Amino acid sequence: MALFVSKGVTETTIRDIALGAGVAEGALYRHYPSKDELINNLYQRHYADFANRLKRAHALFESTRDKLAAMIEECCHAFDEERVLFSFLLLLQHHFRQTNAWRDKPDEIVRAVLERGMAKGEIPAADVDLATALVMGIIVQPATFKTYGRLPGLMRPLAPALTEACWRVLQFDRAPPLQRA
Repeated sequence: MALFVSKGVTETTIRDIALGAGVAEGALYRHYPSKDELINNLYQRHYADFANRLKRAHALFESTRDKLAAMIEECCHAFDEERVLFSFLLLLQHHFRQTNAWRDKPDEIVRAVLERGMAKGEIPAADVDLATALVMGIIVQPATFKTYGRLPGLMRPLAPALTEACWRVLQFDRAPPLQRA
């Protein structure tokens, strides 16, 4: 994953991967028919694992705001503690989003929490997909800036501000309702 993050997917060769893993190139082909299969396998496994981390984080709380705060804290913690993994998932998300068939996805976990919060009346009812996109953007863009060195320091100290920004964006009763055009 570190090679894919530092060099890029296209620029990383099977030879690079074999050298990094300390195995012969042929050994990789016994397990994966191609570099894309290796990447897809890594991505799917870790993407689903990350979704499960978000499930566990929010399951400890009842209110939508607390659930959201727990998930944001988990995202920030993952970025700080497992930066290569988080960056790998972040940088490859668009490449695999169209082809994935697995059920547990971080954005779907967030969506379910927001949908439940809307149903309980904890946040105003709105287009849940647009609300999910806005929340995900508030979390993902700072991580992207950090990945590219545009924001210094750790993510965890940003968790309260990110939570507050997400909560404010979800308070549609103070602004025109969110609707798709």
